[in-house]
Amino acid sequence: MVKSMTGYGKAETTVNGRKITVEIRSLNSKQLDLAIKLPSIYRQQEYEIRNVVSKVMQRGKVDVFISFDDTAGASGVRINQELFADYYRQLCEIGEMNGMDWKKETIDAQIIPAILRLPDVVNNEADTVPEEEKRSLMETVQGALGQIDAFREQEGQALITDLLRRVDKIESYKNEVEPYEKARTETIKNRIRESIEAVGIPVDSNRLEQEMIFYIEKLDITEEKVRLTNHCKYFREVAGSEEGVGRKLGFIAQEMGREINTLGSKANEASIQRLVVAMKDELEKIKEQVLNIL
Repeated sequence: MVKSMTGYGKAETTVNGRKITVEIRSLNSKQLDLAIKLPSIYRQQEYEIRNVVSKVMQRGKVDVFISFDDTAGASGVRINQELFADYYRQLCEIGEMNGMDWKKETIDAQIIPAILRLPDVVNNEADTVPEEEKRSLMETVQGALGQIDAFREQEGQALITDLLRRVDKIESYKNEVEPYEKARTETIKNRIRESIEAVGIPVDSNRLEQEMIFYIEKLDITEEKVRLTNHCKYFREVAGSEEGVGRKLGFIAQEMGREINTLGSKANEASIQRLVVAMKDELEKIKEQVLNIL
């Protein structure tokens, strides 16, 4: 199943009077760029969480957010009173030394909340995490991974549907080239004859015909059309039968681009050039979308 690299998943659980929330977000990236933000109480589980997330996500810029709320009364919240008093005293001294006219209301309203945010002033985490809570944490991580994986599958299916529609358009434009090929050949021959007649130089008609055939053969686009058809076919096969196909589809799109560019350089006909431009437009959209595929 083709998956997008963009997704979102969230899971929650309650254990030991504590509500654990895990959120996972991902965007496209060439490699796995994994960032985990979690309370220090769960720091020992970070390595295990990282391994579990890496196996599922594989590629993309992935952000994991883990938080908790105590639902059974916050008995573990403690304020370091000595440290708080020391911060408070120093800030008041700084204000006096710099001639600041601080009123007590100002101190209470602004300085106290700032002190509470300083390191080690407030500690609301227990020293140890029970095994039951560790298991619940990992189960919640797995639940969020299940959510984001389902989201990425859904997004991936939408992306593939769009990509295949654009591949069909490219083949349709390629087929529209055929009616112009014969007319293009005659136009080139007439252009060469008119140029020679304008110069007024006598030429051997048989030799001229041979040279024109040689020249027109160099402008033949049959080979490019065949290879483009094969690339489109291969694109569909890979999109429908493999996982983790983002890079491979990107390589196939590059090969499609080479054939379309060569076809355009050999065209020598305005109608064909317009079709080539339309093919390039669809191909650029394919390349943009492929970047989002895992």
